Amino acid sequence: MEYSAIILAGGAGTRMKQASPKQFLLLAGKPMFMHTLERLEKISSIKEIILVSVPQYRELLAANIDAYMLQKKYLIVDGGESRQQSVLNGILAASQDNVIIHEAARPFVTTDEFQALIDEPCEDAIYGADIPFTVLLKKNGFISNILERSELLNVQLPQKFGRQPILDVHQRAAAEGKRFTEDASMLYYYTGREIKILPGSHCNIKVTEPIDLILGEFIYKEYIIGRD
Repeated sequence: MEYSAIILAGGAGTRMKQASPKQFLLLAGKPMFMHTLERLEKISSIKEIILVSVPQYRELLAANIDAYMLQKKYLIVDGGESRQQSVLNGILAASQDNVIIHEAARPFVTTDEFQALIDEPCEDAIYGADIPFTVLLKKNGFISNILERSELLNVQLPQKFGRQPILDVHQRAAAEGKRFTEDASMLYYYTGREIKILPGSHCNIKVTEPIDLILGEFIYKEYIIGRD
């Protein structure tokens, strides 16, 4: 199978308290999003990479692609007002029958982990990790229910889907005004399709807060170097 990789690179990153969006901040000496692009460059079944960006950073993304001499086909498309709208824009731009969706703020996924997702026989698959802490339901500031931790999942990216099914549910959600925080839950909600869960890694963090950059340097040194 051949894939379009959709990379969400349009976040403002306001919680990072930096002048530049977090995807452009340096991690191990290079822009954060570049770690993901360099790994995807190694995978032959990925035929194009679609970067979803806010308009004012399109030129900066393109300049970095040129500076790092990346070779695959790259498209830069405008994001929407929400993550969900940005994903839909990326799917609409994709030319392959299968898509991989990932976030520029998750730079610790290795080439082997991308390849394992592609090699998974199920058309729809995600990464997920067990939750090592207690999660309770709340209502009006009080505990309202107890959840069984063994049944819960920390949903991670990258995720892969057939392009047409995930496009269909995105367009349906847009028409109905429904909001989802990621794409596997949307697909399951509308179709009930089987979505394979691959074992994720607790190193696959999303860089959101300033402390995550400090932690990220440690993860890169101890987890990425020598494995990728």
